[in-house]
Amino acid sequence: MNQTNPQTPQRPRSGLRFDTGRNLLACALASCLAMAAPVALAQSTAATIRGTISGNAGPAANASVTATNTASGLVRKVQTTADGNYTLAGLPPGTYRIDVNADGQSNTRNVTVAVGQSATLNLSTGGVAETAPAGEATDLDKVTVTSSALAEVRTSENATYISNKQIESLPQGTRNFLAFADTVPGVQFVQSGNGSTSIRSGAQSSNGVNVYIDGVGQKNYVLPGGVGGQDDTRGNPFPQSAIGEYKVITSNYKAEFDQLSSAAITAVTRSGTNEFHGDFFWDHTSEKWRSPTPAEDKSGKKTDSKEEQYGISFGGPIIQDKMHFFVAYEAKEYNTPFTIRPGEGVTAAQLPAQFQSLIGGVNAPFKEDLYFGKVDLTLGENHYFELTGKYRDETEITGVDGISTVPFGTAKDNSDKRLDLRYQYTGNGWLNDAHITYEDGSYNPRANSFGNGYVLTRADINSTGDKRVLNAGPGENFQDKAQKGYSFQDDLTFTDLQWHGSHTIKTGIKYKSIDISATEQIPFNPQFFYDINGDLASPYLVRFGAGLPGIADGSVKSNNKQFGIYIQDDWEVNDKLTLNLGVRWDYETSDVYTDYRTPNDVVNALNSQDPRAPSGQTYRQTLARGGVDLNDYISTGRERSNFKDAFQPRLGFSYDLNADQRHVIYGGAGRAYDRNIFNNLQLETTKGTFPTYSFRFNQPGHACTPGVGDCLAFNPGLLSREALEALVAANPNTGREVFLLNNDLKTPYSDQYSIGMRNAVMIGETEWQTDIGLSRIVSKDGFAFLLGNRNPDGSFYPAPDAVWGAPFGAGIPGFGRALILGVNGIETRANSLLVKIDKPYTRESGWGVTLAYTFTDAEENRENGESFSLDHPNLSGFGWHDAKGVPRNRLVATGIYDGPWGLTFSGKMTLASPTGYYFVNCSQSGPNDNFCFTDQFKPDKTIGFKQLDLAVTKEFDTGAGIKFRIRGDVLNVTNARNYNQYDTFAGRLNAPNANFGDHQDGIILPTRMFKLSMGFSW
Repeated sequence: MNQTNPQTPQRPRSGLRFDTGRNLLACALASCLAMAAPVALAQSTAATIRGTISGNAGPAANASVTATNTASGLVRKVQTTADGNYTLAGLPPGTYRIDVNADGQSNTRNVTVAVGQSATLNLSTGGVAETAPAGEATDLDKVTVTSSALAEVRTSENATYISNKQIESLPQGTRNFLAFADTVPGVQFVQSGNGSTSIRSGAQSSNGVNVYIDGVGQKNYVLPGGVGGQDDTRGNPFPQSAIGEYKVITSNYKAEFDQLSSAAITAVTRSGTNEFHGDFFWDHTSEKWRSPTPAEDKSGKKTDSKEEQYGISFGGPIIQDKMHFFVAYEAKEYNTPFTIRPGEGVTAAQLPAQFQSLIGGVNAPFKEDLYFGKVDLTLGENHYFELTGKYRDETEITGVDGISTVPFGTAKDNSDKRLDLRYQYTGNGWLNDAHITYEDGSYNPRANSFGNGYVLTRADINSTGDKRVLNAGPGENFQDKAQKGYSFQDDLTFTDLQWHGSHTIKTGIKYKSIDISATEQIPFNPQFFYDINGDLASPYLVRFGAGLPGIADGSVKSNNKQFGIYIQDDWEVNDKLTLNLGVRWDYETSDVYTDYRTPNDVVNALNSQDPRAPSGQTYRQTLARGGVDLNDYISTGRERSNFKDAFQPRLGFSYDLNADQRHVIYGGAGRAYDRNIFNNLQLETTKGTFPTYSFRFNQPGHACTPGVGDCLAFNPGLLSREALEALVAANPNTGREVFLLNNDLKTPYSDQYSIGMRNAVMIGETEWQTDIGLSRIVSKDGFAFLLGNRNPDGSFYPAPDAVWGAPFGAGIPGFGRALILGVNGIETRANSLLVKIDKPYTRESGWGVTLAYTFTDAEENRENGESFSLDHPNLSGFGWHDAKGVPRNRLVATGIYDGPWGLTFSGKMTLASPTGYYFVNCSQSGPNDNFCFTDQFKPDKTIGFKQLDLAVTKEFDTGAGIKFRIRGDVLNVTNARNYNQYDTFAGRLNAPNANFGDHQDGIILPTRMFKLSMGFSW
């Protein structure tokens, strides 16, 4: 949409605009504050309106420009500079009445600005006042006015806005506001087979994402998933009813964004207004309203299931125009269907009688409560305060599917509490935005039952290991992981600094103190292994964990300090060219890493005689022959330092071809540093203090010599935990894995490059926005664990010509099977074509359409989500493969249409090409596996993922100030089977597996499902 009046003189951009000394002083002040002012995340959610005011004689100097929020009464006032320029910064997203007064003449425009938007609005006070294009309707003092939505086209970011209309209208199965992020080219909202959800962009994992709520990052420091509390959960990070709108930036974000290497999602929460409003909703579906899963089709019976969501939100004035409140509550109650079935071709009838009742359909419960509250206060025209709080609490049963029975499952508690006190001061030509925040998040998965695990296996004659048939007893899990602390962040923005054009300079710093803790006791319940073809009363193997006596029990804490600083110059060189020039630096201390001391018993064992090697050769020397220098890993607490090189230049440009915002070329290049997940760093301590032990028992088919190595004669007394712990008390290092981190760990990062063009295209009387771009994103220094074991001659593989066969039995003398080394090295590369076509919804037109197409050529040197890389001496052994889960072609289309009889129709269609599945290719191996390698296959079909969702809503006005609505969603209308489980066993030499590559029963839910929603608003 062209927001510029063709009769309005364009804004001059060259020459010195005011006193040079004053300008240099302002720049110096900005630099000093960037180095000394406390914390910053910048106004990543606030909007900016800027432009030129013109009168009959040209640019209007000292004109008054006032922005009044039509809902809350918030007022911002500025005066134009000598050349008629003005900037209204720090505006909460919403609809504003822009009033201009110059030389006794005036003009008024109602406009809508989005989250984090920097929009241009040029106005004239000469002649007849301009008429704004019709757009969103807003109630102002009981009079309906319309506002035009300003488009942001002069930005170098690869960015897309998700409106409140899309959030409210588009069909979806869960009230996770992030579900709409996949309408952005290059972004996927990933729903796994167990119902858990995550966000990823490009070839990188979800770890690289960060979500900013009201300008505050929600990063998960302990676990994967990017967002706090989003690791392996069916829950939502935030109540959807409390989200106003959000913006997705896939690359080339500005310097204000920290702790990410992938997509940045910045959202703004809803606020109370000058009128009291509220809303209640209830969603429901069950097994009666869905099609059966493939496993249910085979069994002829659907498992009982339920998905229910409900909530309420309301807000209004405390003091008219000055103070408002808003609160929201949402709940989710799920019973998700899963199917338990034995593995390795075993039928339920072949199982012991006591386990047959565990086979078949089961459901896994989930319960979540989400609370949000907000109070805002405006004092005068300069002071603005916000206090927000969020509480999330959820419980669920996970790990129940396939061969894992209900007793083996995990009971998980997940909670997140956050507070944010915000103070914004608006000065004459500058704006300061400060936050004090507090967070307390915890993650506590534990075994669903306690006792002895019962693991049924079947021998694999073509492998050195046995294959699991059924996990039938209590499971292994026990974890307690948390992050808790506070932060202070402050952003300072200077507007309309005039020097060879117009500059908006943002600068800020951030300080955060966060306590991170982890307890990991796995396997908590002893796991006894039984051969299904052998004696089912006597195990042949036991695995269990136990704390080291008098040392520790698998727990660790770290007090981390984070510091960030940035400066950003958005330089409008002239009416066509804008440069975005920024740089940031981040630093974090982590005492669990820097202060770690390698235990003396480990150091002594590394320096001891290698019993397999020639006389006099120590294990350290064995490792050295294999290319492992232990000086890079052994720490006395002095060898390590925190990473100091996280300098991140971020450069961008946009060029408006005709200075009318209709055809804009943009591009940029930048670097973004993420962070090392604490869940990886903590293993050096926790695995060293809660070792995993294993003992073999001399049984038919699993013969060993009792008393030699880890072999024992079985007796029933060993079925008790006390007996097992007594067994290892005398020699606690037996079976102990040793984790050592590199003394020079770096922080993962990505380098991003893009170029593209945005266009406003008229088709008939309808304007469409198009965006076509190319991007390249390369990420490096991802964290990986390698196997440090080496054979006596230093080799890794069992034979000179072998390429497979890790030396798991060649561990540290007197310890367990494995020496694990933590290093940097995981990389991804993604080249993408990003196409976006958008006709925004307006009430006047009654319809809106979005199309997002992504072509991606992506590859990785380790499977996405896998940090353990133990099959090769280094990552080069895995080779480069297509990035897991990243389709080459992906199309997402949405539509909203106001139909007859007050019905609103909406739809969303997602199509994607097949993605690769990893497997170990041993098809060239004969009697041994020395010639296996990591490989990929793609399912033999054109479309790898297909889902069409439709919704229809009808609203009834009761005439008593209450509106009632009813809505129906049909998800996966075509009942497409989006399989995500395949037979990945390719067979062996001369014995190929005829079923290799065939799909199994696992699918990405949902099947075709109807969901009924009802609610009312006032």
